[in-house]
Amino acid sequence: MSYVLPPPPQAKLPVAGSDAFFPVRRIFCVGRNYEAHAREMGNDPDREPPFFFTKPADAAIATPCTLPYPSLTEDLHHEIELVIAIGKGGADIPASRVHEHIWGASVGIDFTRRDLQAAAKDARRPWDWSKAFDNSAPIAPIVPMADVASLSDARIWLAVNGETRQDANIADLIWSVDEHIATLSEGMTLAPGDLIMTGTPAGVAACQTGDVLTGGVDGIATLEVTIGPRA
Repeated sequence: MSYVLPPPPQAKLPVAGSDAFFPVRRIFCVGRNYEAHAREMGNDPDREPPFFFTKPADAAIATPCTLPYPSLTEDLHHEIELVIAIGKGGADIPASRVHEHIWGASVGIDFTRRDLQAAAKDARRPWDWSKAFDNSAPIAPIVPMADVASLSDARIWLAVNGETRQDANIADLIWSVDEHIATLSEGMTLAPGDLIMTGTPAGVAACQTGDVLTGGVDGIATLEVTIGPRA
């Protein structure tokens, strides 16, 4: 087989405690999956069906890392999230069998160009330009499920320069991991290598150049991201 251009490198993340890598195929993100965050963004937190958006696979960046402050924004926000790694594909997966498809878990940050998102909402346009940009998904090493304490009850938190900004429990998810992955599989056939960012709790706020962000999901993983100057 020949290509007219060199194929891009495989997007990947390290596996915790190993020299191996997890190949990233796609990144799906769940919107407004914590009631308090829905309220802080001015939305109704009622338990409506989950909705999803995507990031490109190469938005996934291994941590610890230093990321340049992104272009086109003056209002970069952090959103700490539990991340699920799919190891077995499938469509129309029952919630009761979702665990059979999960390879591992981690923690990541869904960086958002909030000013661009607000402008898109006002114009009733898609959010892509505010979510799917370079380096917008720094993620800690993927932890195999055998080493994951819980996907239903664990503290999730983020601090900026040592000051805690986001602090909640994944038990507060409106749609549990099993439920929202089952729903996602009704509309897309999941495949090995897919990542799912499961939503962020309240406390999202702006980051500045020089900020050091630390965060984690207890019993799973922690991360550190430094915001560098614009490229």
